[in-house]
Amino acid sequence: MMTEAPKKPPQPIRDAATLILYRFDAGRLQVLLGERAASNAFMPKTYVFPGGRLDLADYRVRPAAPLNVATAARFARARVTGPRKALALALAAIRETFEETGLRLAGPASRAFKGEPPEGWGEFCTADDCLLAPDPSALTYVCRAVTPPQRPRRFDARFFAAPASAATGELRPSEELGNLLWITPDDAARLDLPPITQEVLHRLPDWLAEPALHNPDLGVPFYRRGYSGKDMMVLE
Repeated sequence: MMTEAPKKPPQPIRDAATLILYRFDAGRLQVLLGERAASNAFMPKTYVFPGGRLDLADYRVRPAAPLNVATAARFARARVTGPRKALALALAAIRETFEETGLRLAGPASRAFKGEPPEGWGEFCTADDCLLAPDPSALTYVCRAVTPPQRPRRFDARFFAAPASAATGELRPSEELGNLLWITPDDAARLDLPPITQEVLHRLPDWLAEPALHNPDLGVPFYRRGYSGKDMMVLE
């Protein structure tokens, strides 16, 4: 009698954050994308927005400013995401963007820090002999997506958008994200993009338009695989 092979345990779902930096060039929307390294186990050689996993240190770093009103209100309606975690996710998006692209969203830290920055934040918080702190005030929470099952890594990712004018520093590639480029959503469609990145680029112009961008009552799309096995989207 043949026995069934044991089922693999489900992959743990880790909290993550992504930052969509955008700008307008001659009136045309452009976003910052980079190519993930070929050695990466999660979506290698695809073009994505900067981002990564939420770290414990992201709870410990003191920001230069709070979340803006719209983002705080949108998170207040989100499932299992309290205000402390909401802020930590925004700070994770800022940290990952700096690590992967060299761009920093920061403000003076004279009133934000007591002592040394938490582990993992030292390089971000030190620039030209000044102490800086991450500034999430320009970040708008625009969507959420959970990686489908059967992937080598699974993340519960929150997507933020921020104008490129809020960032400082010189754009540079990293080991995790190379071939950085400012590109329109239409031109990006010719790249190798994960499905969620394609969806975000399709919806982004509407999310960035006024009054939607600063509307605290706007529902946040939540993309996930339903119990039926079909992809679905609900509003939070």
